[in-house]
Amino acid sequence: MSDSTDAAMDVISVLPKDAIPSIDDPTFGDEYFGDPDDEVLVVESADDAIPARAYPTRILNYHEVVNDAVGDEGDDPIAVTWCPICGSGVVYDANINRQHLTFGVSGKLADDDLVLYDRETESEWKQSTGECIAGELTGEQLRVRSGPMTTYAAFRDAYHDGVVLQPESSGSAAASEYDDSAYKAYAEREAFGLRGMRGEGPEREWDREDLDPKTIILGVTPAEGGALGFPLPVVEAAGGVVEATVGETDAVVLATDAGLHAFRRPDFGLGLEDGRLRGDGATWTPATGESNDGRRLQRIPTRRLFAFAWQDDHGPDAFYLP
Repeated sequence: MSDSTDAAMDVISVLPKDAIPSIDDPTFGDEYFGDPDDEVLVVESADDAIPARAYPTRILNYHEVVNDAVGDEGDDPIAVTWCPICGSGVVYDANINRQHLTFGVSGKLADDDLVLYDRETESEWKQSTGECIAGELTGEQLRVRSGPMTTYAAFRDAYHDGVVLQPESSGSAAASEYDDSAYKAYAEREAFGLRGMRGEGPEREWDREDLDPKTIILGVTPAEGGALGFPLPVVEAAGGVVEATVGETDAVVLATDAGLHAFRRPDFGLGLEDGRLRGDGATWTPATGESNDGRRLQRIPTRRLFAFAWQDDHGPDAFYLP
């Protein structure tokens, strides 16, 4: 049934609140039970003594939200969020107006995108944008944190001391052993949205031919403003490196075996040669932005999602299509 009074956004209820359980007390380890090519969201702490963390989508498919904190005293709260229908992975700062929020799964979808709710005010938030769409905090915006996506193998190569989210030991997800076959089947299916995932709900139309609705997009959203979506095949066709200005920010976007990544454009050129990223006399690691001589590129906040979800949020012209 529809819960929305806003004609520009279709909000429907599909499950009871918390039917998909968030992870609120995450545990991490050195070993991962899944496949090396499984995708993971990566979060680094501002404290170099705290290892990077990987959140596999194989686990996120069954939980969709991980409430975590990456500070040395358990502070610096974050929400690691994932919508399987939209292929949307975004990490948010969980503070709003100095209030620490914890998030759950509302059971609703907004334009086929996960709707989060916060347990402190019961306000509802669109996952792909971080905007509060209903409740006490309506109009507030969560700040996007760095949360690039890569494979577990690339994460392990780039972060030798990194740790990985461990599966829950009880509940239906654990009983299924986090089987991801249904999610892989959806990713390969032509249909998209709730109907594409579950065979129910409104059938959606896609009226453009330059992109498929489930083309992988890196949505670049600098803190200074602006939003531009970079399609994976477009970046790959350009040799794996493209430069563009997003708002007032000069960016370089990379597409390699380590995923899609965006950094502030340095004052030198970068290029892929024989699978290696080179520039200014150094070799750079795309997954981290680090060079072999100790320098580091500055990462830009991004979100990874399907083209239809990016277009829902930003319109048909918000794509990098040279």
